[in-house]
Amino acid sequence: MCFPRVVVPGCSCVGVDVVFVPDFAQQLASPGTHFARVFTPYEQRCVHRRAAVTGCPEQHFAVRWAAKEAFIKAWSAFIAPAPPPLAPEEVCWSEIEVRNDANGRPSLHLRGDIARLAPSDVSWDVSLSHGGDYAVAVVVAQREVGDGIPT
Repeated sequence: MCFPRVVVPGCSCVGVDVVFVPDFAQQLASPGTHFARVFTPYEQRCVHRRAAVTGCPEQHFAVRWAAKEAFIKAWSAFIAPAPPPLAPEEVCWSEIEVRNDANGRPSLHLRGDIARLAPSDVSWDVSLSHGGDYAVAVVVAQREVGDGIPT
């Protein structure tokens, strides 16, 4: 049985993505890879700064890629049953940027077509984790109500 989706103030949707770091590292190292264009200069600086301590830039790139994928999944779930506003090949991945505050907490910064097309009354919360061969990201989309605070 299929039920129609009703958008309610205060509702939330979740997107999750898991990346197998060894496979992702191979893709990063492949000649002609598109991943150089996927990450913003800010993200690349953050990764290299963290990798100077951990010695594993692939893990830090992988978790940011997982966040971008998780965002797309949360966004798609949030607007369902409407079709995605962008076809997969039209997504400019660098318009979804993972930033960190002074304490290292991640957040998403949307730019360009992504920012223009994403609902403006939605907060996009992100959590990142990696360990061993895996990187995971969770994005929660919450419609803001009243004073702009998600419920």
